[in-house]
Amino acid sequence: MKNHPTNGIPSLSRLLLISSLVASTSMTTTAAVALEKPSQPKLVVVLVVDGLPQEQVTRYRDQYTQGGFRRLLDQGAWYSDAHQAHGVTVTAVGHAAVLTGAYPYQHGIIANEWVDTRSRESMYCTQDGNYQYIGDETKPDDGTAPTNLRVSTLGDELRYGTGNRAKVITVSGKDRGAILLAGKTGTAYMYMKKSGAFASSSYYMQSHPNWVQQYQANRPQDRFYGQEWKPLLADSAYANDADDAIVSDAKDRFPFKYDSKSGKPDAEYYGKLLTGPYVDEMTLDFARAAVEGENLGRNPAGVPDVLGVSLSSHDYVNHAFGPESRMSHDHLQRLDRLLANFFTYLDKRVGLENTVVVLTADHGFPNTPEFSKSIKRDAQRINAKDLMSALNQHLTERFGTDKLAVKWSGPVVLLDYQLIAQKNLKREEVETAAARFLVSYPGIADAYTRTQLEQGALPATRIAKLMQRGWNRQVSGDIMVVTKPYWYFGSGNHGTSHGSPYSYDTNVPLMIMGKNWVKPGAYTDYAEVVDIAPTLAHLLRVRPPSGSEGRILKETLN
Repeated sequence: MKNHPTNGIPSLSRLLLISSLVASTSMTTTAAVALEKPSQPKLVVVLVVDGLPQEQVTRYRDQYTQGGFRRLLDQGAWYSDAHQAHGVTVTAVGHAAVLTGAYPYQHGIIANEWVDTRSRESMYCTQDGNYQYIGDETKPDDGTAPTNLRVSTLGDELRYGTGNRAKVITVSGKDRGAILLAGKTGTAYMYMKKSGAFASSSYYMQSHPNWVQQYQANRPQDRFYGQEWKPLLADSAYANDADDAIVSDAKDRFPFKYDSKSGKPDAEYYGKLLTGPYVDEMTLDFARAAVEGENLGRNPAGVPDVLGVSLSSHDYVNHAFGPESRMSHDHLQRLDRLLANFFTYLDKRVGLENTVVVLTADHGFPNTPEFSKSIKRDAQRINAKDLMSALNQHLTERFGTDKLAVKWSGPVVLLDYQLIAQKNLKREEVETAAARFLVSYPGIADAYTRTQLEQGALPATRIAKLMQRGWNRQVSGDIMVVTKPYWYFGSGNHGTSHGSPYSYDTNVPLMIMGKNWVKPGAYTDYAEVVDIAPTLAHLLRVRPPSGSEGRILKETLN
């Protein structure tokens, strides 16, 4: 059969040419789309919910709105087996881990407060008497600066890598929450319990910028005076929560009213606000003001910015009532709605397609001992003063010398090595005798001595590894103590606390959302909070923080 040429090109060849041109055009279009995809986010938002165990996030999942926690769960990557992987799980230590990627043995924040091994005076994690709050009263042990933080943060590296053009702003209901996220070169704002304002310190600046002054002038902290915190949902929604009679006194139940004896907003009222939903609402409102006041996510230099938000109130609620309570349950539902509104705001202002959002927690929470006992667990509080008295009595009987154990700096005992030397005693013998006594004390599971910790001669167990990471050679005391599960150091007959190496204290949410960089899904891989900093450093194309030991969560990245 004769070919019928068209413009000199055989029909079959022409079809192949057209197909090739179509494919080429398709590839060009795909390449153009790829080029349009932002290479790095314009804004990184790091949310830390103080005192939020992972199990609470999933336990109430069916009651969330579409835009808050559910948005993170559905549109982000989230890890069910993520942990604060150090042994002393408290606010300061957990916040320091988030953007340093480091463990306490490196970053130096070993607790919220500790006893200085030389002076034997108390040291608060973020105290520095050289600096004062701006426009607010400052006490000697108030948190004003990151002086005790020994390593850099993600924000520090981003600022360095962009010639200080990137902005790093943090806000929290607690000074340590803001300061330890901000690092050395960011700017921290914290809630002032006496005035109810958010303020910075003279470490960062001498006076507040205009946007902060305008925000403060409206006194948003006063708008909740006389309001009540009542359950958000129908009674049936709380059917699986602990009975109020188990977790609280009769006077500490819904509804909670926010007022004061003076009949007007004052320090009593501002302090009350922390245990409830309103300080978190104000924290997110202030974060919005910071986004606009600092133009975050629209940096004229074309570099990314970082916003750190630490939401403090869930910790206060869980301390007071336990994570099993309907108060904690309700608070998390309210926080869900606050987050939904905040994400909607970010989408309108910056665009979530330009934003990476991370949500995690500084620590989890055990149940109250009263609730644990009601479900047949072995659980109690341990009085540290009684423990130290019994320990010293035992050491006196053993070595003939009083007060060899000189200070308690939970969960660590400080020994008097000078006295031990004066009495010609052997340090290791005293340490070993103390540790052996401690493990025989009710509620104590184990104890590790300075000699063991210095030499790395601990048992090959997960808990020992976490405790080793939580001990700093220069800052920490001499014997680290581990309670039995569900026991903790404290007093009273209601409420609970945290700080152990057990999973209820270490297992926290870790969620990352950013559709241009992150693959959504539920991940069963083991992850740690210290993985956040190197992962974000990879996305921002800056070097990891100086003490970072986490891994890049590459399985989640596009």
